[in-house]
Amino acid sequence: MKIQSLSICVPGGCFNKCKFCVSQIHPNQAPDLIEKEFEFADLHYDDYKDCMEFARDNGCNTMMYTGDGEPTMNRHFMEMVASINETLSAPFRWIELQTAGYKLQEIKDGTRNAYLRWLRNKIRVKVISLSLSDVFSSDNNAFYNNTPAGLLVDIDKTCAEIKRFDFTLRLSLNMTDFYNQRSAGEIFARAQQLGANQITFRKLYKTDGEDETNKFITEHSCSDTVMDDIKKFVIAYGRELEMLPFGAMKYSVCGISTVLDMDCMSTETKNELKYLVLRQNCKLYSKWDDMGSVLF
Repeated sequence: MKIQSLSICVPGGCFNKCKFCVSQIHPNQAPDLIEKEFEFADLHYDDYKDCMEFARDNGCNTMMYTGDGEPTMNRHFMEMVASINETLSAPFRWIELQTAGYKLQEIKDGTRNAYLRWLRNKIRVKVISLSLSDVFSSDNNAFYNNTPAGLLVDIDKTCAEIKRFDFTLRLSLNMTDFYNQRSAGEIFARAQQLGANQITFRKLYKTDGEDETNKFITEHSCSDTVMDDIKKFVIAYGRELEMLPFGAMKYSVCGISTVLDMDCMSTETKNELKYLVLRQNCKLYSKWDDMGSVLF
């Protein structure tokens, strides 16, 4: 079994209410046993550790803190996982964080970037994947993410601070219709301006439902024509690097590692797994949107 990454589902909610968020379509049904079930705390701890060991046993090198919401809202959970990781026979060293970015602007005791310092020194995160709905405009990004007043993420300042702490910066672009007005060349020029090391183009995930989330995705996804133009640009100006376990080719474009993610929810059936999901009920799943995908 080939597994590209282990997704650590960090419970804790989210300050954003993104209009395209798939967690609104498939709410998390897993109880929080690792944090809140104290009667069998030792058992759950061992189960959680076994899941992490299983991923490592099957050649998985990457662990990502992510979730149905915003992982940075639960520092205690991330510290717990970091502690468990250090007890593994072969700990994860390639550690990533998927975030909308607000907490990275946190100021504590008058010192900016207390959160970034904690991520670097305590959690040992190497890659920060900043999720954006419009990489060109902080205001547009906040609009599509339904960011509450006062919590806007300043894209330029946040990226600059991520780079100042020497993280690898990945721009994870949720391909909304804002990008219909931009060329591939403009997107890569903006990524270079922000100091990005990596970029992932993520096609918005849609189900067959008729709810408001699916309706919004239908009306506000980046057009297929623009996605195809980006793909053509990447192939024309990029250098093939390697094939990822789930089948996507990684390119170097303008000095930026680039991936086109047309299946962010891993809906295609393959022998290789794009990721495993470790939920707070101490069980492993192969899909985000299907509790029937449980392994053990």
